[in-house]
Amino acid sequence: MLVEAVERALREFTLHDRNVLVAVSGGIDSVALLHACVEVAARVGIGLCVGHVDHGLRHTESDGDAAFVANLACELGLRSCVRRVDPRSLREQTSSRSRPTLQEAARAQRYTALYEMACEAECAHIATAHTLDDQAETVLMRLFRGTGPDGLAGIPDRSPDGVVIRPLLRIPRVEIARYASNRKIAWREDSSNANLAYSRNRLRQRWLPGLSQDFNPQLLRAIGNLADAQNEDSQWIESLVAQHAKSRFSEERGWIRIRGDDWQTLPRALAARLMLRALKQCGGSRDASRVHVARMLDFVRFGQTGTHIELPGGVRMVRARDGVRIGPLAADSDPATGPGGGVRSAC
Repeated sequence: MLVEAVERALREFTLHDRNVLVAVSGGIDSVALLHACVEVAARVGIGLCVGHVDHGLRHTESDGDAAFVANLACELGLRSCVRRVDPRSLREQTSSRSRPTLQEAARAQRYTALYEMACEAECAHIATAHTLDDQAETVLMRLFRGTGPDGLAGIPDRSPDGVVIRPLLRIPRVEIARYASNRKIAWREDSSNANLAYSRNRLRQRWLPGLSQDFNPQLLRAIGNLADAQNEDSQWIESLVAQHAKSRFSEERGWIRIRGDDWQTLPRALAARLMLRALKQCGGSRDASRVHVARMLDFVRFGQTGTHIELPGGVRMVRARDGVRIGPLAADSDPATGPGGGVRSAC
C-alpha cells in the first residue's frame, strides 16, 4: 500500500526525467520514504539522491545519524550529501524581538541546507517524509494555540515554488511502520521524540491515541481531509487577495503604499487578509495576531493624517494625506514624513 501510494503521489507531481533529493534524517519515516522511492524510481522515471542535515543538537547521536544515512545511501547505490548546521548560532544572531525558537531556527536552516544540496546535486525537487500523523499534529497544535482558517490547511503537499514535495502526507505512520517491518528495514530512533518537554510529543503520545480511541478511529484521516479542503479554499481565496493587493498596494523605497480609499466598503474578511499580506511583505507577520490585524484595519479606515502605529517585527504603519504606508520601524526616514519622523503615535 505504501509503495503504491508513493508512486501515485510522485506521478501526480509530474517528476518524469527529473532528479529528486530525498531528505533522510535516519528516522523510520524518511528511511521508509527513501526505500519506497528506490522501488518506484524506474517506473516513475526519476533519479534519486540522498540529503541529510545534521543539526548538531544531539552530539554523538547526531554523528551516528549522519553515518547511518551515508552508509544507507551507499548500500542503495545513491549519491549522498550531508550538511552541518548550527541552529543556536542563528538564534544568537537575531534580536530578542524576532528571535526564533530553537525548532524554528533548525527548520529554517534545514530547508536552506536542503535547497543548497539539491542545487549542487542538480535535483529539481526535494522529497520530505511528512506523514498524515504530522499533518494531524500540525493542525491540532495550531488549533490549540489559536489560528485562523488558513492555519487549518496544515502542511501543503508541495511548497509554493514547487520544489519541496511530500509524498507521504496522506499516509499514516502505522502504515509506514508496517512497511518497514515487512521489509526488515533498519532506521535510527531520535531520542528527543520521547521528550515530553516538547508539546508535539505530548500531543502525539498522550492525546491523539485517546482521541482516536474515544471519538473517531479515523481521526487522522478526518483531520487530513479537513486540511486538504481548507488548503484548496485558501489557495482560491489567496488568488482574490492577490488581485486586490495588486490594485491597492505599490512599493515605495522599501515601504508599501496602500491606497486609502474604499476600505470601509470591503468585506472585513478580505480587508483583514490584505492587512496581513502587507504585514507579511514587510517581515512582520510572525507574531501578528487578530488584535494587530484589527488595529491595522481601524487605522486604515479611521486613522488621522500624521499619526502612526507600531506593529510586530519592527514594522510601522503611517497615515498620510493620500493613504497609508507600512514599512520598517528602523528606517532612517519614512516616505510619509521625510527624515526624522515627525508623526505622532495613534496608540
